[in-house]
Amino acid sequence: MTQRPDIPLPPPKERRRLREAGALTQAQVAAQVGVARETVRAWESGRTTPHGRKGEAYARLLESLTTPSAEPYEEPAAPRTAAGRTGRHRQPSPSAIATAEAPQPSDGLTPAQAFDALYAFCAPALVRQTYLLSGRRELARESVERAFQTAWQRWPEVAVDPDPASWVRATAYEYALSPWHRFRPRYRHPEPPPADAADRALLDVLLTLPPSYRRTLLLHDGVGLGLPETAAETEASTPATANRLLHARQAVAARLPGLADPAALHQRLAEVASAERLRAPRPPTVRLGSERRARFWTRAAIAFTVTIIGATALTVRTAPTRYEPPVPPGETVQGIPPRVAPGTLSDKELKLRKKLRSGTAHGPQRLLPESR
Repeated sequence: MTQRPDIPLPPPKERRRLREAGALTQAQVAAQVGVARETVRAWESGRTTPHGRKGEAYARLLESLTTPSAEPYEEPAAPRTAAGRTGRHRQPSPSAIATAEAPQPSDGLTPAQAFDALYAFCAPALVRQTYLLSGRRELARESVERAFQTAWQRWPEVAVDPDPASWVRATAYEYALSPWHRFRPRYRHPEPPPADAADRALLDVLLTLPPSYRRTLLLHDGVGLGLPETAAETEASTPATANRLLHARQAVAARLPGLADPAALHQRLAEVASAERLRAPRPPTVRLGSERRARFWTRAAIAFTVTIIGATALTVRTAPTRYEPPVPPGETVQGIPPRVAPGTLSDKELKLRKKLRSGTAHGPQRLLPESR
């Protein structure tokens, strides 16, 4: 029989309200409970239910947030070196490649304001993720811009989606991994690699992986999604996703043994993404570009439809209504003697004609049939 936690869990909406009242982010709650941030998001949206030890820890955390003495969770400071810097490279922010907590559309916001809020939360991290996927800075910016343009065109659908950040991320990943970019003139030549040798080595290893393996590795070890969420976003089964993840980790560890640990790989992915200066365009620019693109394709569709209708009307007006067999061209017949007109009859021929005419009706019996 399944054991229920001693502390009852509040409804999903109440869980999120308690977390926001305690000034905690989903990443902070996930760190305290010991789960992925996407798992906390699923608990708050009601897609999954906490259970087991993690569920009990989550219930105790929510119970502590209901008391007035609950203090906000503070992340431990990173250890500093003698030079005063944290780590080997510039310390990446927590949202370097992990998508920040996406705001849910509110009734008090206009569609443009809700879109700008979603863009501000997701675009900075998403442009770094697409850079790790494609290895091209310009393509990463273009992928994020095109994904948000599509989201603005289909905003009524995105606004009611339980996870709009995942919707935009999946669209950006699909565009960044499209094989048609290799035929574009602007992407035929490689871009300058990262300045750091270690960053170049990791990026080269990532680009040698198959696109499906690269995407799975980035979602699970880079963004921090759980295995079920990664399988759902890549539209694959959970066993197939686990197999891709294992093969991708083995390929990375074979060339970079120091990154065999998933935690170390996550840290290095964040460092490589943070080392590049990748800036996404401003939200009004994206919305304006989306509207211009929609108007262009609408006018193109109208012009194409008018052209088809005009061509059809012209064909109906000028086309023949019945089959008319083609007349073959005339040819001169060779080898036939010319036709000679008869001349005047001689006296002998006149006598013969007179005899034949008179003998036809009154001649011998061989010229007239006998009646019986």
